[in-house]
Amino acid sequence: MRKPRLYTYIVRTDDGAAPNPFGGMCSLTICKPKIRSSAIRGDWVVGVGSRHAPSGGLSGKMIYAMKVEEVVTLKDYDARAPKEWSCKIPDLQSLDLADRLGDCIYDYSVGPKPAQRPSVHGPKNIKTDLGGKNALISKEFYYFGGRAKQLPANLIHICPLAQGHRSHKNEPYRAAFETWIRSLGLSPGQLYGWPDSIIDWNIIKQCGGCIDRARDPDLEDID
Repeated sequence: MRKPRLYTYIVRTDDGAAPNPFGGMCSLTICKPKIRSSAIRGDWVVGVGSRHAPSGGLSGKMIYAMKVEEVVTLKDYDARAPKEWSCKIPDLQSLDLADRLGDCIYDYSVGPKPAQRPSVHGPKNIKTDLGGKNALISKEFYYFGGRAKQLPANLIHICPLAQGHRSHKNEPYRAAFETWIRSLGLSPGQLYGWPDSIIDWNIIKQCGGCIDRARDPDLEDID
């Protein structure tokens, strides 16, 4: 068993879907295929802000952090969703934004290949999403969204300077990060801010889930 890692990446689209911090559980099931394929229990996954964030420059700040507690295949995530985390199944007709942002967007009950549910992703995202293989689950998470938390000076180097994610290069900072985030005295499993990028849901309803994100920079790993 390898040592725990600290994964960091720039959250380009913080819309509440990837990661999905709702229902008392933070899940990462779409986008970031390399992280989802390699992360194991005990790893930290941290999303940092972009200087192009809608609310202003969030560079050097933490959007969210989750300590991975469970890694399941996307097929198992879908199978368990109805009983264990039904709020993660997207419902575009719901008045609750969290329901519309559900990240259990692949239905494995329909045949040999999963079908994509109407959601924040469209057909162009399927290859990247399914390439990640796994869903990462955590109840020990801290989500700040547009109220991103400033990283201390000794941890600023965990922020990637380009596309892709960092992990191996973060090893000198992993213990310090865990000490720092717990020193904040915050209760895990809560939202301390709201997603910084809110999608136009009228468009999604009209087209049945056709919002295609740009190519995931995680495919261009820098670590």
